[in-house]
Amino acid sequence: MIRPIPALALAFALVATIARAQEPYNGTPKTTLEGEDEKDEKWTVSLPIYAYVVPNDRDYIQPTLLADKGRLHLEARYNYEGIDTVSAWVGWNYAGGDEWAWRITPMAGVVAGDTRGVAPGYRGALGWKRFELYSEGEYLFATENSADSFFYNWSELTWSPFDAFRFGLVAQRTQLYKSDREINRGFMVGFTTKRMQFTATVLNPDGESIIIGGLSFGL
Repeated sequence: MIRPIPALALAFALVATIARAQEPYNGTPKTTLEGEDEKDEKWTVSLPIYAYVVPNDRDYIQPTLLADKGRLHLEARYNYEGIDTVSAWVGWNYAGGDEWAWRITPMAGVVAGDTRGVAPGYRGALGWKRFELYSEGEYLFATENSADSFFYNWSELTWSPFDAFRFGLVAQRTQLYKSDREINRGFMVGFTTKRMQFTATVLNPDGESIIIGGLSFGL
């Protein structure tokens, strides 16, 4: 049985796809960086929010705030490296390519809260025609308990038969919730309106499934 708070968050995400907000950056490769020429002084800000429904563990909400200005990338996360844990990031955007479009953002972060430490990380994407490989990861060097040091990763390979829809395979490595698998694997679908994006993911569909609903919009 799905518990109340994540269920409400998932329902809100479904309904909110018809709302109007600025379309966010979601890792899709771009052949030119925003921030060049006349766009150099403009910020692009987005807020993805994910609701996790986890069997035999605590359900939780995981928001991330992203801000880009030219090559500068800033980011803040909550409940990513641990429950009641925040992290702040700074990075540098690079992008290029034509037929094979790519984007990479190396980052450095500080983690505080129930889990503490420092972390190098990245966001990156590679696109070819209607296929896209996206990955984000970090290695947390825990400062209080070395056992908390860990490599976190989220990766997805998707195909978009048309612009407003994509689906594909995903994999996640995290120690934020209990799982009998080191790498959780599954599938996802995503829908994009003019200014908003919704994703639904099921991890471990052949076992104790983890359900993730995502809503992303601009600020």
